[in-house]
Amino acid sequence: MIAHKRILRKRLLLIVLLLVLILVTSVVSLLSGDYSISLHALMQSMLGNGEPEDELVLFSIRLPRITITLLAGAALALSGSILQDITHNDLVEPGIIGINSGAGMAVTVFFLFFPIHPGSFAYMLPIVAFIGAIITAFLIYLSAYTKQTGLHPTRLILTGVGFSAALSGLMLVMISSTDSMKVDFIVQWLAGNIWGSDWPYILSFLPWLLVLLPMTLLRLHVLNLLTLQEGNAVGVGVAVKREYLYFLIIAVALAASAVSVTGGIAFIGLMAPHIARFLIGSRAQSYIPVSLLVGAWLLLFADTLGRVLVDPGEIAAGLMVALIGAPYFVYLLVQKK
Repeated sequence: MIAHKRILRKRLLLIVLLLVLILVTSVVSLLSGDYSISLHALMQSMLGNGEPEDELVLFSIRLPRITITLLAGAALALSGSILQDITHNDLVEPGIIGINSGAGMAVTVFFLFFPIHPGSFAYMLPIVAFIGAIITAFLIYLSAYTKQTGLHPTRLILTGVGFSAALSGLMLVMISSTDSMKVDFIVQWLAGNIWGSDWPYILSFLPWLLVLLPMTLLRLHVLNLLTLQEGNAVGVGVAVKREYLYFLIIAVALAASAVSVTGGIAFIGLMAPHIARFLIGSRAQSYIPVSLLVGAWLLLFADTLGRVLVDPGEIAAGLMVALIGAPYFVYLLVQKK
């Protein structure tokens, strides 16, 4: 009981500290960019007394971008946490095993070959991305699964990396003969440039998170049991295959809906769960709330840093995350040997 209370207090402290860190980073992000805004001007705009130019930049450009970045980072972190727990493999995350590329492939096909209706485009993207991602996840599962060894962790990663490379290459081939406007969109998506930074895209993505997040948090005790060996999980009454499918669909939906508005962001779902487990332990009920906030902050920090380092212009958030995440992935891969 004492140990449980200590963990609860530690989790609360971490959540508060992460919220403060997110708030500070958000303020820096609001002030930074090609059009600089002072802290006083920010306060005046928040109170409704700011200059029209400042309010336009803050409320129509930077605030929606910060919001979509935080929501997408949390969704990718939760997706990675789920995938790592159900596969018993802490190297798995939706970008590495090809789920993000499956979503991107579907978005590319939709964007290039289907009529675009401005009023419904933002709301169709998460649905289209989910269809592509779930088909890709199914194909990866079939390719990596054998009756003798089941879902082998190394085979899953190698298969996912292969699918990711193949789909990314196919996307490049598809855009090679299209017009420049559509090429710019797909290239931005591949780079992980936060392109859906407008309120309609937030409104299209938010319902997915509002539905999928409670569906996960209310069943964290089951997710925790899935981290046991299959025989032990069955022994305590868990319908392993059904619950595996339940959480797999949630993880795919979270990743697909997030990358449909941010582009191909990888490694958030890898790093955030690792950091959270290091801070508070591996019990799902303890680390996943922390992982959500870590993922939100990581993507916001990467996006803010990418906008600050290059003036004028910016470095795509996906590239900034990859600069940190790729070496970390290699380190984990070496440690696994």
